[in-house]
Amino acid sequence: MDATYDAVVVGAGPNGLSAAIVLQKHGLNVLLIEGKETIGGGMRTMELTLPGFKHDVCSAIHPMAAAAPFFKTLPLEEYGLEYIHPLTPAGHPLPDGTVASLHRSLSETADQLGRDRKTYINLLKPLVEHWEGLASDFLSPLKIPSNPIKLARFGLSALQPATMLAKKFKETKTRALWAGMAAHGIQPLTNITTSAIGMVLMAAGHHVGWPMLKGGSQSLANALADYFESLGGKIEKGKMITDFGQIPDAKMVMFDLSPKNLLQIAGGKFSSLYRWQLNRYRYGMGVFKMDFALSQPIPWQSKELKGAGTVHLGGTLEDISNSERLTWEGKYTDNPYVLLAQQSLFDTTRSPEGFHTGWAYCHVPSGSEVDMSTVIENQIEKYAPGFKETIIGKHTFNTKEIEDYNPNYIGGDINAGVQDWSQLFTRPAVRISPYRTSNKNIYICSASTPPGGGVHGMGGYYAAKRAIQDLF
Repeated sequence: MDATYDAVVVGAGPNGLSAAIVLQKHGLNVLLIEGKETIGGGMRTMELTLPGFKHDVCSAIHPMAAAAPFFKTLPLEEYGLEYIHPLTPAGHPLPDGTVASLHRSLSETADQLGRDRKTYINLLKPLVEHWEGLASDFLSPLKIPSNPIKLARFGLSALQPATMLAKKFKETKTRALWAGMAAHGIQPLTNITTSAIGMVLMAAGHHVGWPMLKGGSQSLANALADYFESLGGKIEKGKMITDFGQIPDAKMVMFDLSPKNLLQIAGGKFSSLYRWQLNRYRYGMGVFKMDFALSQPIPWQSKELKGAGTVHLGGTLEDISNSERLTWEGKYTDNPYVLLAQQSLFDTTRSPEGFHTGWAYCHVPSGSEVDMSTVIENQIEKYAPGFKETIIGKHTFNTKEIEDYNPNYIGGDINAGVQDWSQLFTRPAVRISPYRTSNKNIYICSASTPPGGGVHGMGGYYAAKRAIQDLF
């Protein structure tokens, strides 16, 4: 019997959408299936608190979407996508009242860092200047690099634990700024390769900024979906796949799912070795997420933070390193590392006139159902006295609720698996191609494949390229 489709992609997150676009552009007949009534995965925007307040459910600030090679090749602006750049990409207040900021300008950022000015420039300038050439190497599976010398220079620093690289810096504020960046990796800062995420995020900020999306993260999902459909692709929403038999006949099937969910749906079609490998895949810490409807902008003590799209809270390098270590060990702290975004300061579509939104989360042990609301609010209040009085509505997600919302976030892990040295390039299993399964007609393209978590679509891009090479 002839296949109904050339390819079916299950899951319409950034990677599933990217894979579907690559396959459709190759001339294939592609069906994209999404379990929810809206597409997007981690790129959804909803009225979680009060009517008229638009909150990003997961991803909120998008340096990697703006900087990733694949999205740049797509005419997404024609489908309503608009990036908004805050005055300052990111700010990091310290207990003594000072603030370290990531500015779009490399030199402006370095100028505030005192004795670390030259060290910061020497660390980041090569990556910023050669971003276009290097991004295709570090946002990819293991391969022969196109820029081996420049990549090697990046790798020498990127492979270090963030705490080790921090020894290059003399100023407390530089070390704190660095810790806030590296902690995006959702693992102890003493782990090998934790410097990579800090360097990439800082360099992306200098290269393209840390923009948000007008109207919310949903606008990127909608633009990708509209472009896919303009190519002739088909999207079926509201069909949660729980068994392989629900999938229409196709020459190949690609899953934008975690290994755990892939096993539940298609495990019977895999070899015992591949099932064993997927069962050994490790998930990391979870997050406790809060969204706020506010009567006014967050009343930061430091005026520098009033122009920042993103704010990292948690204190010094030592404070953040300690809180991440405790969380990794399954413990809790009253001084957590908190990521906060204030999109409504720059995007008036996010809230009714005169009102504002707040977006924040902290890391928690995997599977935690502990309510961290008071802890997060206290952490914000510490740097913005009077913040609690501005709250007129709020919504929370613990790790179980996050996983219920998106089954790929196992235990609340929004990176879909630990991105440490043992899983950075081999996720989800050690194979010639990480996107191939043991079944020649089934592929995986989620954030559980290289280059890992983040809204960049590169996992889907590379998985689709591999499938085309193998099957078509």
